[in-house]
Amino acid sequence: MLGLVALATAQQGFAASRHDGRKVAEPANVTVETHRGKVRGTLDRAIKVFKGIPYAAATNGPNRFRPPRPAKPWTDVRDATGYGPMCPQLPQGHPSFVASWTSNSDASEECLVLNVWTPALHDQRRRPVMVWLHGGGFYAGSGSRNVFDGTRLCERGDVVVVTLNHRLNVFGFLYLGHLGGSEYTESGNAGMLDIVAALHWVHDNIAAFGGDPGNVTIFGQSGGAAKVSILMAMPLARGLFHKAIVQSGSALDAQTTDEATKHALTFLTAVDVKPNDLSKLARLSADNMIAGLARAMSTPGAKPHYSPVVDGIVLPRDPWQPDGPTVSAGIPIIVGTTRTETTALLGASHPNNFALDDASLPHALADWIPDRDVVRTIAGFRQLMPQATASELFFAITTDRRVRQQAWTQAEHKDSQGSASVWLYELDWTTPVDGGKWGSPHSLDIAFVFDNVAKSKTMVGTGPEPQKLADQMSSVWIAFARTGNPNTDGVPEWPPFTSTQRATMVFDATSHVVNDFRGDERALLMALPPYRVNR
Repeated sequence: MLGLVALATAQQGFAASRHDGRKVAEPANVTVETHRGKVRGTLDRAIKVFKGIPYAAATNGPNRFRPPRPAKPWTDVRDATGYGPMCPQLPQGHPSFVASWTSNSDASEECLVLNVWTPALHDQRRRPVMVWLHGGGFYAGSGSRNVFDGTRLCERGDVVVVTLNHRLNVFGFLYLGHLGGSEYTESGNAGMLDIVAALHWVHDNIAAFGGDPGNVTIFGQSGGAAKVSILMAMPLARGLFHKAIVQSGSALDAQTTDEATKHALTFLTAVDVKPNDLSKLARLSADNMIAGLARAMSTPGAKPHYSPVVDGIVLPRDPWQPDGPTVSAGIPIIVGTTRTETTALLGASHPNNFALDDASLPHALADWIPDRDVVRTIAGFRQLMPQATASELFFAITTDRRVRQQAWTQAEHKDSQGSASVWLYELDWTTPVDGGKWGSPHSLDIAFVFDNVAKSKTMVGTGPEPQKLADQMSSVWIAFARTGNPNTDGVPEWPPFTSTQRATMVFDATSHVVNDFRGDERALLMALPPYRVNR
């Protein structure tokens, strides 16, 4: 077989001369002209990879809390072989099952960067573009985790993959509009405006990387799925994407300006800044900002949260309440969850939730079910799951309340618009790690969607079944990105969701479609409005 460098050289037609006159391989041409300057990437097998490309300027000093500004042009060829910084953030604890997922840990306010994987350059092809939005709520994470590597998606589906970083926590979502006036009206959604800027970069530049700016799919999991949900309600994002996938994070609403102002005041107190002296915030170091965030999060009582705001400008209304956003009515979407989301969301940080008994179960559910409905809800789920332990009932009920009711509502609202199809799924495969205790946890789908099971052994284990799931889910995601319809070889026929039939694709080693999947659970919880998630 040709070596990797020689193979790439043969594909691109480049060679160099040795001193004896014989031809030797020279690295393939992985240089692209963007609208700000040239970038040089690397090869991963035959895939061309570009990392850390700035799509907007640094956001420190006077640019802090402001909409993103254009990146400065450069004249030399810019190195794009390493990931750029992530937004400054509080340290995060990670459960054992994500130990395989490594990430660049550098952080700075020069974090408006993106990464591109592409099968080929300079061939005039127009490939579907898949733009990934990372999880971590609106407060943590980055697009540089190794499980987000787009190489295998590019190889499998001849697509272009983009991941990105943007402002988070108080850097991206500190709403100061009520306190500082017109100068800060968009501050509560600065992180979402960053994503819009990245999508503009894709629109302006992706053709040079072999992608089609007229066929862009945004997809994300957890907080990334919430970002997808909110982008679908943002007029400024209209026309920048054409399909959307929401994985375990349907965001139905956002903060009110009053709520966001309350949280902003908590932060101002923590950094000793008076509301009438907001210019002082621009002079704080990033380290002092993070130290202030840590103090704000440690205040007694309900914790402040910094996330998108219905400010009437960037976000005119709640994204998916009381109905679907008209601005994206014509965009098809996929919406889904995993079977036991909360084994990770509520079990990893609180191991006692794995050891509940019948006596402690009602108290454990107090934050999730109104007092008057707890006994009825437990009895109803007990009838549906007669062999379940108290902990299994807890994870079933809280998964429905924390994630699945929101997904159901989003699918229903999308279907009621009647303008574009929605497909609903659930991932039910049980990971064998730790003796199967996690079931099908939050984030399990990422390894399969990116076809990166080899980078995810602590999450999915070993053996042939994880790759079977990856073969199915990555192919479905690619098919949807290409055509707006997820149906493809290797999976059963998947009808769109309707509020009458409620078809759901149940992904497993052998996948199948079920109508009105979990209808009994939905009926039990129908009297309860979807739980309001503070991300």
